[in-house]
Amino acid sequence: MAGKGLSLALDRSLVRAGEQVCVAVSGGADSVALLLALVEANVGGPQNKEPLGVVLSAAHVHHGLRGAEADGDEAFVVSLCERLKVSLTVFRVDTAARQVAEGEGLEEAARELRYAALRGLPVDAIATAHTLDDQAETVMMKLLRGAWTEGLGGISEVQVSGVRGQGPGRSRVVRPLLGVRRAEVEEFLRGRGQGWREDSSNKDISLTRNRVRQELMPMLRGFNPGVDELLANVATIARDEEAHWESEVAKILAQIVLPGKPVRGGGRAVSTAAGEAECAVELERLKAMDAATRRRVVRAMARGMGSRLSFEETAKLLALAGFGGHAGVQGRIGSRLELRGGLRAERSARELRLWRQMPG
Repeated sequence: MAGKGLSLALDRSLVRAGEQVCVAVSGGADSVALLLALVEANVGGPQNKEPLGVVLSAAHVHHGLRGAEADGDEAFVVSLCERLKVSLTVFRVDTAARQVAEGEGLEEAARELRYAALRGLPVDAIATAHTLDDQAETVMMKLLRGAWTEGLGGISEVQVSGVRGQGPGRSRVVRPLLGVRRAEVEEFLRGRGQGWREDSSNKDISLTRNRVRQELMPMLRGFNPGVDELLANVATIARDEEAHWESEVAKILAQIVLPGKPVRGGGRAVSTAAGEAECAVELERLKAMDAATRRRVVRAMARGMGSRLSFEETAKLLALAGFGGHAGVQGRIGSRLELRGGLRAERSARELRLWRQMPG
């Protein structure tokens, strides 16, 4: 397969020679381009420098949706892999049943089933074809949902996904096209005379991502043609910020979080009730922190007990501790607060205490 026309700027650092790499191929333009680009890079040549030297395979997930169209996607991927001489694993999952059982949306149920299937493969890396456009859309969707900086990190280049077989190696999800625009992907395929499948559900604007892709992003590009790159930059900054804060907050928590609650005469009582978690922090410790650190500390304490607080809930918790005001929250000694997921908080004369009945 001669390299004709545009070559995609794959992030070759995400895989290593000798590894088993499985490409998730839906049949759409992005995944078809990723498979072709990796096949070419594995051969090497003037445009691709040294061969990657990986063992390539592919996987396709039939989600049990879209009837004959999905069957056609599967047949297309089977034919493509046969022509490229790439071994293929096909999974068939029941997305509708998952939706009913878990109460999830269509996109969430399909994604969970897809990754569950891929994570079961005995490979070193699973390559997915997320592009820079996908990254920009993801960050915008997170903004619209009120995400914190961890959410604004968007799609990571590498994500550990599970244990491969019984050995010490870790299977991981890699995204070699995350710096590539969707328009480049299609130009790459046209330059090679390679077709792809179009998913009719991508036209359904009742799905949030499709509406963001088809309506919001084009409008934003009218204000700034480079908005996709800017949003991708936001994701990079947010991921780096989170990596820094995760380490810093872990050190702080180790120094200030107190188990259980104080008892008369000194010491602390830790609940022995099955599934109950509790901890506290001295108010003077929180007072010594700047607002950014204080906010992250109380969120991390809640997260340690299985509760992810929204901005609103975090503000209420801090108001209970006496930092900032919030309607309906009394920052007085003995005041209590109930938050999502069964998390409860109480302010004493010296401490902010959190407790929660953990799932059995």
